[in-house]
Amino acid sequence: MKRINNSVIALSLFVGIANANAQEKKNLSLDEAVQLGIQNSKNLKIDAAKIEEATADLLEAKNRQLPELKVSGSYMYLPIKPNVDIKLPGMSGGGGPEVHQVLYGSANLSVPIYSGGRIKYGIQSAKYLVEASKLSTENDKTAIAYNVAQAYNNLFKANQSIKVFEENLAASQKRDETFLKMENNGLIARNDRLKANLQTSNIELQLLEARNNYNIANINMDLLLGLPETTEIEVDQNYIEEGSEVKPVDFYVNEARENRKDLQALVQQRKAAQLGTKAAKAENLPSIAFTGGYVAADIPKFLTVYNAINVGIGISYNLSNIWKENSSLRQSQAREKQLAATDELLNDNIKLDVNREYQNTDFSKKRIAVFEKSAEQANENYRITKNKYDNGLATMTELLDADAAQIAANVGVINAKADAALAYRKLLQTTGTLTIK
Repeated sequence: MKRINNSVIALSLFVGIANANAQEKKNLSLDEAVQLGIQNSKNLKIDAAKIEEATADLLEAKNRQLPELKVSGSYMYLPIKPNVDIKLPGMSGGGGPEVHQVLYGSANLSVPIYSGGRIKYGIQSAKYLVEASKLSTENDKTAIAYNVAQAYNNLFKANQSIKVFEENLAASQKRDETFLKMENNGLIARNDRLKANLQTSNIELQLLEARNNYNIANINMDLLLGLPETTEIEVDQNYIEEGSEVKPVDFYVNEARENRKDLQALVQQRKAAQLGTKAAKAENLPSIAFTGGYVAADIPKFLTVYNAINVGIGISYNLSNIWKENSSLRQSQAREKQLAATDELLNDNIKLDVNREYQNTDFSKKRIAVFEKSAEQANENYRITKNKYDNGLATMTELLDADAAQIAANVGVINAKADAALAYRKLLQTTGTLTIK
């Protein structure tokens, strides 16, 4: 029997250690969570690839201003004797030498001198697009920071709700024990004791729901932050006190105009589109380049050529531009109009977003005072009702209703404070000033 007990104890210790290892706990402040979310964001990895693509386009545009050097060579074998008729004086006739192979090689150099500005405009346009990609990434970072804050807020609310329900469940279970003794002593009716038991069951259900919400919120946070799904995140209990005094709405509108990265990215895109229009117009202009070349050939028993070097100036102009309409120009002009309209729409949306989130922030702060007053009233009401019940002046139903109202009011205060902290961060996101430490 003693060996069996020892085995049970050892097994219990092993299971306890395994569970402890399986559920790792990690304390995280909101700023630390945001930093992790940014480091492990899949969206930002996509953005990084887009920046690389835009940088490659810039490199391609710069390469167009560099010299072009092409080398070619060929070897040909002639299995059938060709008919060679040389027309030089004294060398006429179809006899000629036997030619069975030909070697030929050439090198051509072209250095652009003038292209109507197409190369210059292309390089500058590509630079603007690289900058636009970087600004879009910064805009996505603020969105990720808010998403992490939202998930953190949900985790905080679920955790606080669990604490409130656990505290009230313990008090309700203790009350059930008291009522059971009172029923056994004939002091209360059985249905009153059952009403209290039903209240305890309702609190247990609320606690189960709160724990379920917490587990879902915790998994969501783990995925957002790139942590193992078994990591239990412990949030900073003081984060809801981080809010600051809200300034007038015009302040936040001006902040948005100065700091919104999507707006700045659109400015860069419009600059690139303007240069695209100039480059399209330049297609109707000729191109001038310095050219050079080298040719060598060897036809055994017939001809050898080497050091055939040539230099000169080449001019290229597409005469079909005279009767063909410049479709690239029309496309670029349409792109400019599209971006101009997008800019106007984005400015309108920014005003709407800032004003909406400003109102939500103001509303959420006012809700805290209302919920705190409600909680104070609910707690006092429960105290009075409990006192009346103890003195036989209130019914069991009134006591349980007062207790349920007290629980709801206390949870409401926590949720209101958390929602206010999140609403303020949403306001900062709409202005482009949500800090990422």
